[in-house]
Amino acid sequence: MADISAKKTTHRVAIAGGQIRIGKKAFDLLREGRLPKGDPLAMAEIAGIQAAKQTPSLIPLCHPISLNRVMIHSVLRPEDYSVELFCVAEIAEKTGVEMEALTGLSVALLTIWDLTKPINAALEITDTRLLYKSGGKRGTWIHPEGLPDEVEALLADLEGLP
Repeated sequence: MADISAKKTTHRVAIAGGQIRIGKKAFDLLREGRLPKGDPLAMAEIAGIQAAKQTPSLIPLCHPISLNRVMIHSVLRPEDYSVELFCVAEIAEKTGVEMEALTGLSVALLTIWDLTKPINAALEITDTRLLYKSGGKRGTWIHPEGLPDEVEALLADLEGLP
């Protein structure tokens, strides 16, 4: 485990994004709120938050940290029958929060998988990646491909929140 005792406590934010392709039938049922196992977006939000909080238990040598905020934001993508998720994790700590954002995102995506698989077993999770991080000695980092508009909006909202 890395020694972070000499690091300064700073405000840190990480945003991870990923997508799950669920197919036309499952997508239509999701949009209509008629999937047989319930609302995957609501369940993904809860599962993602819980997972982010459990990151140090799941990933060896990950520092236990006190999260200030975890949010899961979902966007329906009808053009390819997918759902894109973004996980925001925020702390004031001596270490980053990227692993918490990625863990929360991954479990949220898997939750959608679990709740849509009765309709379509040919699911695909793609493009799981860190999009943004700030805080610490390196400052702000943005994915080389840039930020989706939804992430720009999330960041603007974060600046306006207490």
